[in-house]
Amino acid sequence: MQPFTPLAELARGLRDREFSSRELTRSFLDRIRDHSATLNCFITVDEDRALAQADAADQRLAEGSATALTGIPIAHKDVFCTAGQRTTCGSRMLANFQAPYDATAVARLDAAGAVTLGKTNMDEFAMGSSNENSHFGPVANPWDPARVPGGSSGGSAAAVAAGLTPLATGTDTGGSIRQPAAFCGVTGIKPTYGRVSRYGMVAFASSLDQGGVFAASAAEAAVALAVMSGFDPLDSTSADQVDPWLNGLGDSHLAAPAEAPVIGLPRQYFEGLQDGGAALEDARRTLEEAGCRFVDVDLPHTDAAIPAYYIIAGAEASTNLSRYDGVRFGHRCENPRSLEDLYRRSRTEGFGAEVKRRILTGTYALSVGYFDAYYLKAQKLRRLIQNDFLAAFGSVDLILAPTTPGTAFPQGDLTDDPVAMYQQDIFTTPASLAGLPAMSVPCGFADGLPLGLQLIGPHFGERAVLETAALYQQHTDWHTRHPEAYA
Repeated sequence: MQPFTPLAELARGLRDREFSSRELTRSFLDRIRDHSATLNCFITVDEDRALAQADAADQRLAEGSATALTGIPIAHKDVFCTAGQRTTCGSRMLANFQAPYDATAVARLDAAGAVTLGKTNMDEFAMGSSNENSHFGPVANPWDPARVPGGSSGGSAAAVAAGLTPLATGTDTGGSIRQPAAFCGVTGIKPTYGRVSRYGMVAFASSLDQGGVFAASAAEAAVALAVMSGFDPLDSTSADQVDPWLNGLGDSHLAAPAEAPVIGLPRQYFEGLQDGGAALEDARRTLEEAGCRFVDVDLPHTDAAIPAYYIIAGAEASTNLSRYDGVRFGHRCENPRSLEDLYRRSRTEGFGAEVKRRILTGTYALSVGYFDAYYLKAQKLRRLIQNDFLAAFGSVDLILAPTTPGTAFPQGDLTDDPVAMYQQDIFTTPASLAGLPAMSVPCGFADGLPLGLQLIGPHFGERAVLETAALYQQHTDWHTRHPEAYA
């Protein structure tokens, strides 16, 4: 069994008894052990649980009741609750927290027979664009350990890129799946807001957070997304949206779009691009030769996305993280002198610098006298950004754009410049603010580092996004390239 064997071949090998799920799981656990020190992409690895799930999967395979994911290993971003297993969110605040229940996305993947290898490293409470903010240390990029893997789902992206797991979950609030997917040379999709239940997914910004998946290809990501998706009565923001196409995906095959899509090219997304212009032009030509048609579109409020996003997300983080007070759960300081001292020291000790920064700025934006000037104005800008997309989708089926301004940057380069760090999300935050499905797929290299192109679709337009990504990957091999150190 090779570490980068396609998902369909792994599923076929399991069905044909070429190998067992226990053997497959053991091989990935061994790879995690061999490479964990270099990459630091796992916070928790639970061999006993993984092998027990693998044995149960082998039983299902023997009984003939398997699904496309039965026996397939997967890793979960450590923001998804897993019963009886640590869920830390990359924070000292939750370093020893064990949830009494599974997140809905985890429960659905478990029910399909997937095997959980462990929990992946991440920026603390999903706040970061480099995976340098984790209490458990930074994650390294498999293509160059001196560079960042992107954030906040950097552990999941790095694990898939290094062949430590075929699939991994992630969350995307302002680009936290797409940006690490681009930096690590893998495929990552953020579905429409409400497509995947947020129940059991520890909240950062509730109106923006959305679960998704990393895989080698769009076809493989679609299989996992189909299992994770669907209405959940436990999540008040879950969309009661029936999608027979997505629900019917039972293997890792995606057909080409029934009609060649019309794809918009937003001028604003190509201004200030540091790397990848030639790769994106090659991608456009490839899709054009495959039948797609391109037109220019205008998204005039793109420049407002970063300030609007960081005000809204910070405000929601301020509210969501107020529950971590040293009383109910989470880190508690030693020997508090008073209730105020308990609150202050527990939060000071439990939260890292970036989380504190966002709590403070968010609280400020919500305070009396500044609410209208900042938070309310940011929400108005959010509506304008969404209206830009809605207008564009009146004439195009999809939008093609860069995922990031450039390739993965060196560790430590932007840690002292938060504004420059936030600018790394300039191409991903607009789709998040609008609640749109978007994904990053590998499209080339610059100086030996991966580049990603972003496909953005209308609300609940995952089919067009996934099928067009699969069409592109049928004509290119960028998604099959792997770091030499892990091949």
